[in-house]
Amino acid sequence: MTPQDSLVHSYLFLRRAIGFIGIGLPVVLVVGVLLVDHEFLDSISGYYYSPMRGVFVGAMCAVGAFLLSYRGYDRLDNLTATAAGVAAIGVALFPTTPRDTHTPAQGVVGVVHLAFASVFFLALAYFCLVLFTKSDKARPTTRKLQRNRVYVVSGWVILVCLALIVVVNLLPHTELHLALWLESAAILAFGFAWLTKGEAILGDLG
Repeated sequence: MTPQDSLVHSYLFLRRAIGFIGIGLPVVLVVGVLLVDHEFLDSISGYYYSPMRGVFVGAMCAVGAFLLSYRGYDRLDNLTATAAGVAAIGVALFPTTPRDTHTPAQGVVGVVHLAFASVFFLALAYFCLVLFTKSDKARPTTRKLQRNRVYVVSGWVILVCLALIVVVNLLPHTELHLALWLESAAILAFGFAWLTKGEAILGDLG
């Protein structure tokens, strides 16, 4: 294996690692709390205040570290990855506002959390819709075009879920946990996009 081949495999592994964490995070959090407390929480971020806090913080910090070490085609790719990585770590270190009573300081931290979460998801959508669809070939392969469809669908799923989360948060509280499912869908879309970028899905033939 040449140094170039080793570098390619390293980046494929990095992308797959990000994807697997993205797909696994909502499943592990939701199932973990169901097994212990037999309840659904209102959002993925709300699992910070559950027995799964360590999993939530660890997964977001891991994703952040992977993104900070990611290098793409150009400077814009790298800046986007850096912004997403810092935001992921910020989401972990600045928890969302507690569901019930909270102090003014916790309210401020919750606003910071929301800002980091917004940057994180918007950066991921930008990755899917713009950066991942780039090609270094004049005529992309059939597999590349298929992967591009996954990226575009994933990016729009993230954006639509974000918009719906804003709407849900303006509505009276219900027991349907809509924000939780919308956040989970956005994170799963992000995970599938990165697995596809790592060619764990729709990899090049031959």
